[in-house]
Amino acid sequence: MYVAPSLLSANFLDLANDIKKVEEAGADLLHIDVMDGHYVPNLSIGTCTIKAIKQCAKIPLDIHLMVNEVDKMIDLFLEFKPKFLSFHIDSCKHPLRLIEYIKKHGVSPSIVLNPHQDLSNIEYILSEVDMVLIMSVNPGFGGQSFINSSLKKITELRKKIDENNYKIFIEVDGGINGLNAANLEQAGADILVAGNYIFSSNDYKTAINSLKMNF
Repeated sequence: MYVAPSLLSANFLDLANDIKKVEEAGADLLHIDVMDGHYVPNLSIGTCTIKAIKQCAKIPLDIHLMVNEVDKMIDLFLEFKPKFLSFHIDSCKHPLRLIEYIKKHGVSPSIVLNPHQDLSNIEYILSEVDMVLIMSVNPGFGGQSFINSSLKKITELRKKIDENNYKIFIEVDGGINGLNAANLEQAGADILVAGNYIFSSNDYKTAINSLKMNF
């Protein structure tokens, strides 16, 4: 299991130190939520902050775009060369074109499903993406409770991936903690995004290890 701490919950007055601490604690990716105040009713991390993060980060970036008309903004984030660049299926008129564009820049494209969206929304493009991000809370704010129906969606997605021999990571974001990590692994998740659970803990390493089931 890979773990991607969500920097939305980090201490922005001491962000470089928090990044260093989660890296030393065993984080595999740094999850960065970009919100435009339109697709979701919140504003968050922008390009200036990501540029600063890129300068101090020693592990790959995992950028999640929660924005309208994502194709008009994509170039702003491709320049940071993240490992994964995720966008919502309903934020773009031509997803396949955008996926190909992301690939041409040497970045792994990822498609996002909100809790109310069915797998049928993305089945036609599964063969083209490198990751699917399953939102297990409604996007826009940290600290929400895990939506249990997400487990069924993850299980169904894992089955589709395995049946077709796709090389796709399943990432899950929202309400993740040490209590539900094992169920998520059993359902087929590969990457867990956790914000409050890690950054509100007194011991980042213990929190991250509990998500990786390393005891």
